[in-house]
Amino acid sequence: MRLSVIVPCYNEEDVIDLFDVRVRATLTELAIDHELCYVDDGSSDSTLEHLRALAEKNPDTTRYVSFSRNFGKEAGMLAGLREATGDAVVIMDADLQHPPELIARMLELHARGHDQVVARRTGRVTSSSAAC
Repeated sequence: MRLSVIVPCYNEEDVIDLFDVRVRATLTELAIDHELCYVDDGSSDSTLEHLRALAEKNPDTTRYVSFSRNFGKEAGMLAGLREATGDAVVIMDADLQHPPELIARMLELHARGHDQVVARRTGRVTSSSAAC
């Protein structure tokens, strides 16, 4: 199975590199074929430059789309879905509201036959309080 991780981004220069490190560590640990599809939603900071650098550093697993202006998160998700080539898709916020470490649990539930697995917060945002 190939997994596409779609990441809509808007002014994420402060966290995008940390997100990328954490999501790659998770995907490497899972030993799953994957791609990261970043979508820059017209950021006014250096998010796009960070995405270009990530794609250049990891050309086999990283792609990005860049909007000319801000169209909103839903448009970013749709653009990512259009770019995705995976058999399954995970959509995650770049600001780490969705801890990448939850991907393992999401894939486990998907393997049990669930068509959709949605993460929801069960308390304050921490990597241990989010649940699938």
